[in-house]
Amino acid sequence: MRFKYFLFIVAAAFSLNALMQVNAQQRPVKKRPTSAYGGTTTQQTTQQQKKSTTYGNDTTGNPNASSYNNTGNTSTAVDTTLPITFIKATGNGLLDSTKMSLRNDGAVEKNLVKDRTPLAYEDIREDDAVFMVRVWREIDAREKMNLGFRYAAVEDNGGQRFISILLKAIKDGDVTAFSGDDDRFTTPITADDAMNAFGGGFDTVKVYDADGNVNGYQVRATATDPDSIYKFQLKEEWIFDKESSRLFVRIIGIAPVIPYKLSTGDIVANSERPVWWVYYPDLRPILAKYEVYNPKNIGAQMTWEELFESRMFSSYIVKSTLDNPYDIPLSTVYPNNTLFRLLEGEKIKDKIFNYEQSLWSY
Repeated sequence: MRFKYFLFIVAAAFSLNALMQVNAQQRPVKKRPTSAYGGTTTQQTTQQQKKSTTYGNDTTGNPNASSYNNTGNTSTAVDTTLPITFIKATGNGLLDSTKMSLRNDGAVEKNLVKDRTPLAYEDIREDDAVFMVRVWREIDAREKMNLGFRYAAVEDNGGQRFISILLKAIKDGDVTAFSGDDDRFTTPITADDAMNAFGGGFDTVKVYDADGNVNGYQVRATATDPDSIYKFQLKEEWIFDKESSRLFVRIIGIAPVIPYKLSTGDIVANSERPVWWVYYPDLRPILAKYEVYNPKNIGAQMTWEELFESRMFSSYIVKSTLDNPYDIPLSTVYPNNTLFRLLEGEKIKDKIFNYEQSLWSY
């Protein structure tokens, strides 16, 4: 009895399977709609289907203009049909326009500083210069002794920062700025190039009317923080004159020093370099007409020319011609150790000092 029941079940299963195969052959195949999301290369839509979709396209059917995360027809491009005005820069934030006081701005009328002229250097014959050393040194205006370099007042002769004095002298044509590629004053540059050498660039600003509509654009030079320029390099020579038995020092050039910056605004380490050079003998008459800030008594101020000639500043040596046949700075000899640079600079000072002292016998 059980065997007959088993055969009946097997026969029914074969009959059901055969019936399903016949129905599958007679039933039409219905394709499932394919999706491009996660599909294979065979599941591609036609160009007409691409144009018909609105996701990722604008309402005009342009497949290149996406409406995702956009609001209306807002565009950040500059409308070239509107007027664009270039605003002439007065100094990119580094040079203030000089405004004369219409009254005597002080209890005492100062005329002496306007008439000051520097004394001529004592002539040194080439045959009498038995010892010469060329030295490059840097002045850091952040040091307490050098804070006068960053005095931010504006007076009748312009800004009193040292960088503003240099730029005003260059802009007025009193001195010539030379490229910082070399310190031999071989390539003169224009006043605009001297002011734009500190970076900056240009910003485009929209001009709105009373109704809030954009009716034009203004292009302005990006301002540079004058306090960001706080290092200056001096090129000078120490000369022993055997005729007068004296050791003289002559400053040859002055240059502002800034580092290189990346597009992100980060400063590149150990990349400080002179931006441009000014020939110091040409600059002396200008510096004689500017006074250095005296925090204790503004009535007893010296001129900038007197400050440099009297060596009333703090500095450190960055390069010299002593034992330097490859003409490399100390930053190259000690790239990662600023302390060793300072110690090596002090050694150079001692060598110059000891040369003069060793000529005398007591």
